[in-house]
Amino acid sequence: MKTDFTIAAGTIDRLLRNQAGLNEYIGFEDHELLAVASLAVCLYVQGRTSEALTIFDGLIALDPKLYLGHAALGAMDLAGERLDSALKHLTRALELHPNDSSVQANAGEVLLRQGKFSEATRHFEQALALDPQNEEPGTNRARSIVARLKLVTPETQQPDLSS
Repeated sequence: MKTDFTIAAGTIDRLLRNQAGLNEYIGFEDHELLAVASLAVCLYVQGRTSEALTIFDGLIALDPKLYLGHAALGAMDLAGERLDSALKHLTRALELHPNDSSVQANAGEVLLRQGKFSEATRHFEQALALDPQNEEPGTNRARSIVARLKLVTPETQQPDLSS
C-alpha cells in the first residue's frame, strides 16, 4: 500500500512542478488522446470554437507534451488575435516537433504581427524550407506573406527570404 501512495505522491509532485501531465496518473493511450483531438478539430471546423478550446486545454492538462494540442491552440489563438498565447503554444509545439511547416508559418505570422520581423523571417524561411513542394496550406500562406512583404518593403530593407 505504501508503494502505491509513493507513486501517486511522485506523480503529484511532478504535476506541481509542471513536469508531468494528469495522463501520467490516468494512463490514456496515445490513440485515445488523438481521437479526442480529432473531435476537437471537428468542433472547431463546425464553428464551436469554445468547446474545441476547452478540449485542447484539457488534452494539454492530460499531457503537456502533446504536440498536436499546442499546435492547435496556437493556431486557434492566432485566429482569435490572442498573440501572446498563440506564440506560447506555437513555441512549445515547435520544441516538441520542429519540422512542421504550418506551425513554423503560424509562428512567423504571430511574430510578424508583433513587429518582430527578424524572428518572423527565421520562421518563414524554415517553413518554406520544410515544404519545398508547396503542398501545405500553412506554408503557402507564408509564401504569400513573404511575397507581399517584398512588394511593400523597400529593397534595401528586405530580409533575405529566397526560397
